Amino acid sequence: MNWLTNFVRPKLKALISRKETPETLWLKCPKCEQMLFMRDWEANQQVCTHCGHHMRIKPMKRLPHLFDEGRFEQHALPKVPVDPLKFRDTKRYDAKLKEAQSKSEGRSDALVVASGLMGNRTTVVALLDFDFMGGSMGTAVGEGLVMAAELAVARKAPLIVFSASGGARMQEGILSLMQLTRTTIAVRKVKEAGLPYIVVLTDPTTGGVSASFAMLGDIHIAEPDALIGFAGPRVIQDTIRQELPAGFQRAEYLLEHGMVDAVVHRHKLRETLVRLVSLLMDPLVVDTNSPVAATA
Repeated sequence: MNWLTNFVRPKLKALISRKETPETLWLKCPKCEQMLFMRDWEANQQVCTHCGHHMRIKPMKRLPHLFDEGRFEQHALPKVPVDPLKFRDTKRYDAKLKEAQSKSEGRSDALVVASGLMGNRTTVVALLDFDFMGGSMGTAVGEGLVMAAELAVARKAPLIVFSASGGARMQEGILSLMQLTRTTIAVRKVKEAGLPYIVVLTDPTTGGVSASFAMLGDIHIAEPDALIGFAGPRVIQDTIRQELPAGFQRAEYLLEHGMVDAVVHRHKLRETLVRLVSLLMDPLVVDTNSPVAATA
């Protein structure tokens, strides 16, 4: 054993070597490219502190900012058949599903359903997670939306959906496409019960989700700069062979053209939703003795 090589040299290297800052402490904003301290970024609800760019946020990170005192009840999704078509491309579908589940803190699919008090009113919220196979809508997501709608009707509560999806899940074929109809019927039941159905469109909302429950809200809110549409802009441009307008399919462009009702900063989403639900559910009391009511 060489004492100088095995003991002295490592000690000297440890003394003079510069300690690198862990990469997990910092994040670069994809829009303004400024460096963000991870702790500040998370405290700011994953919005850039320099330019205000809204980055994608996981459902479990968003939920505490919506409900009173950050308290809510999460509801398990209904059990559905796994890989009913025995689909395989580069990898078996059931293997891909297990891989996505292992990265999602134990969740079974791309939808999270929760309920709790929002503005002191019982509210049901369903959120899609884009990190789970692109937020794609398969049988489990469809069953989850139906469950959320039934829960809202049973509790006489408003239903709020946060969309973030690349569309239908191709590995489930026709079964995935059938969820467009099932979720549309579920939304109709909420509306027939006289309950508000509000959709918050986040980045991105595309494909079969935008062709079904994401565009059926009584009110549509979008987060700033969110991509919203059916096909992506590149596909549309290649199809029509024309240059698309600046900001095409972004939230602000859709607001100007009447596709969404409001573009709301993430920090103001909770207060906006509480106010909208109150306006939609609380009856307007008119004083019949007032001069205005008498003239009417």
